[in-house]
Amino acid sequence: DLVYRAATVHRQHFDAQRIQLSTLLSVKTGGCPEDCAYCPQSIHHPNAVPAQKLMDVESVLEKARIAKARGASRFCMGGAWRGPKPRDIEKLQAIIRAVKALGLETCGTFGLLEEGMAEDLKEAGLDYYNHNLDTDPGYYGELIHTRRFDDRLNTLGKVRQAGLKVCCGGIIGMDETRKQRAGLIASLANLEPQPESVPINQLVRLEGTPLADAHELDWTEFVRTIAVARITMPGSHVRLSAGRQDMPESTQALCFMAGANSIFYGDKLLTTENPSEDADQRLMLKLDLLPEAAPGERLPPSVAGHAAGAGRGADGSVTGDGNEAVGRTGGCGGRGCTCGG
Repeated sequence: DLVYRAATVHRQHFDAQRIQLSTLLSVKTGGCPEDCAYCPQSIHHPNAVPAQKLMDVESVLEKARIAKARGASRFCMGGAWRGPKPRDIEKLQAIIRAVKALGLETCGTFGLLEEGMAEDLKEAGLDYYNHNLDTDPGYYGELIHTRRFDDRLNTLGKVRQAGLKVCCGGIIGMDETRKQRAGLIASLANLEPQPESVPINQLVRLEGTPLADAHELDWTEFVRTIAVARITMPGSHVRLSAGRQDMPESTQALCFMAGANSIFYGDKLLTTENPSEDADQRLMLKLDLLPEAAPGERLPPSVAGHAAGAGRGADGSVTGDGNEAVGRTGGCGGRGCTCGG
């Protein structure tokens, strides 16, 4: 009944066949002074990811061009800071302007923001700012000690005041209770206005982090969380985020049925693995799902309109590598297609 209710709500607000594709790139990796129990970029944990400098504009652009060619409509950039310094904002502005010029939606996650920084990022062309609540307010202090839950809310307020759209979600599978998972969703749903994008992450247990030995979350709890997120935030894009690498296709399919309508697309997230584009293309083809275009943009012929029938055998089985569904540079390959791609 829960999945059915969520699917009904989903269809009242979205085209259930469309999936928003976001690609995530770590533009500044490692060396983070925060002590988040789930994160390998923290300097407080053994085997922490080595600190790297902020990427230059052209290196980021190269990744963004590839993401767009493969069907992504949004390019998300992450920086491992407690919060950026003014000199970092200037460099980020140049990166954002360049990515925005490609016709992609832009999203950034750079930590806590000082006064005026959100406005500077928006002026450069940033569309979304990601700042997750992570978990239930009552459980937050068990996982993170270098900042408070209210610090997150404070930055979200600055983001809204600047006129940016909000991407805000959390992580489940961190040994929280079902009630605490419900508390996370309630906190997100009670944001005013609700986030335009809600990433739901399943914990990726990594050696060296305090949560490396966390209990494995039952798949039904993940699907249940997606469904409740859809019902309580009917107008938000609900994204399947980290944790899909080890998630069976059947579980992902149930999540789409339960109202998920966005994924991170590309074989790596900030520091963890993600299904390859080919794997996601094959899954979308099996489920007859199509990518969603960015506002004001049209999908190229190789991406739009060929998923439903192309790449299937006479018995309906998936054939080829799935490029017919989402498209690759060099053509769609759809049977009978005359797009010339």
